[in-house]
Amino acid sequence: MDISFTPLQARHPGDVHVAFVAQSEEDRRSPDRLLGKETLCALLPWLSGHAAWDDCSGEALSTTVLYGPAEGERPVDRVVLVGLGDTAACKDTWSCLALARKAMGAALTRCRELRAGTVRLHLPALEPLAALADVDLPVLVEELVAGALGGLYAYTALKSKPKDQGPMPDLRLAADDPLPGPGSPLHKALSRGLAGGAGLWLARDLVNTPANLATPAYLEDTARTLAAEYGFGLDVYTAGEVLELGMGAFAAVFQANPDHARLLVLDTHGGRKPAGQSHAAPLVLVGKGVTFDTGGISLKPALNMEQMKGDMAGAAAILGCLKALGELKASQRVVAIIPATDNMPGPLAVRPGDVVKTLAGKTVEIINTDAEGRLLLCDALAYAGRFQPEAIIDVATLTGAAVVALGDHVAAIYGNRPLLAAAIQRLAMPVGDLLWPMPLWDFYFEELKSDVADMKNVGTRMGGSVNAALFLKQFVPDGVPWVHLDIAGPAFKTKAAPDCPAGGTGFATRTLLHLVLEWKRLRIAG
Repeated sequence: MDISFTPLQARHPGDVHVAFVAQSEEDRRSPDRLLGKETLCALLPWLSGHAAWDDCSGEALSTTVLYGPAEGERPVDRVVLVGLGDTAACKDTWSCLALARKAMGAALTRCRELRAGTVRLHLPALEPLAALADVDLPVLVEELVAGALGGLYAYTALKSKPKDQGPMPDLRLAADDPLPGPGSPLHKALSRGLAGGAGLWLARDLVNTPANLATPAYLEDTARTLAAEYGFGLDVYTAGEVLELGMGAFAAVFQANPDHARLLVLDTHGGRKPAGQSHAAPLVLVGKGVTFDTGGISLKPALNMEQMKGDMAGAAAILGCLKALGELKASQRVVAIIPATDNMPGPLAVRPGDVVKTLAGKTVEIINTDAEGRLLLCDALAYAGRFQPEAIIDVATLTGAAVVALGDHVAAIYGNRPLLAAAIQRLAMPVGDLLWPMPLWDFYFEELKSDVADMKNVGTRMGGSVNAALFLKQFVPDGVPWVHLDIAGPAFKTKAAPDCPAGGTGFATRTLLHLVLEWKRLRIAG
């Protein structure tokens, strides 16, 4: 699929045009509901008087196709009208942009069904929608591109006969002359949308790939591909090397199946030094890479266990972010640390009551082997200190308690720097990653105290997500800003949406991308 700018007046017979329309039960026949009516009707004069306007309800995410007049053998123009519902219900920016992404996903899906070769989106006609969302046009354009790519995504790699969805259409963003050039806000927005979409597709693919294929070695292969394509540095540690490093908590998780374990460390600078400076202190991203989680000896119930192939969604989001950064040739140094393993029962598996020594030198009594994510993450967080990072962000499908607290659309955000956590939340909401701040008060640690070790890996069921985050906090290097995202709820969906089919969502991929791109401006780590 090619997405690029084109002159507003450069029309081609047979193109499909996308436009957005509001819902109005009072005057359903009127084209006045069309956002950007003047621009669109000037380009397509037949549109305003079309007889089929009564067929377009404008209901949110509905699509209606209007056909232009026949002119000999010339292909007929078509307009896909996408409903936005009652636009008065758009109360804030993030909900308006979420609606826009879904509407664009619905539009491109309909265009694909129509087997459209080229789809045109007229940028001047989008100004009312940008005003409705209270954003500049480039912000809206990036989200529409993300919505288009999100809606067209499908995981069909293992289908012997994939459903014929029609060819992937090209998307043309029609703009006034001169067209937006490199460095312009609109061109940057398109580049971010394309890069973010590519990262999103990779993250979704990784989560959707079955665990018999998406093993830790598969994640290693993905990391090697990224490193080769974008010049990243990559270090890979096997199980024996992880033990030599002193990562006893991580090792406890993989000891039932050590041949599969990997510790992946990617560096976007790949050993390079930015011009005029020594090695820049990196932003470190840590992702949970449990490629399948049975719970170990603390075995999970069978119901929905197949979804545990997605327990590496944190690692997937980080790899997706790195792909997007590579596409954009971002200058900010990022180090990604991914402890990857499965969590299996077996004769060598870690047992409830076992005590392990972590890389940080602290000891942990393992009460529940199904609380394995925090075990491998705690060693990864301690390892991150070797890079003297400006900040550490970890992403993990960590607790069912977060889902109980916030549902399956919202992730929990914790941190030792409230300003940093708040800034990440502000970046996340407009790109569709809904985050909600949670408490990280020290009195919760009472539940983690152990009689035989420095701490337990779980407390009581009450406050489970908080306990997990507080456990991780014990291993954050002193003085380093840290934020933890518990994405257990929104990382995997069982129901399709117009901008995301059922399965892996790629949650947090674009949030991390925007955080890296904005990091130098924010500089709020301290």
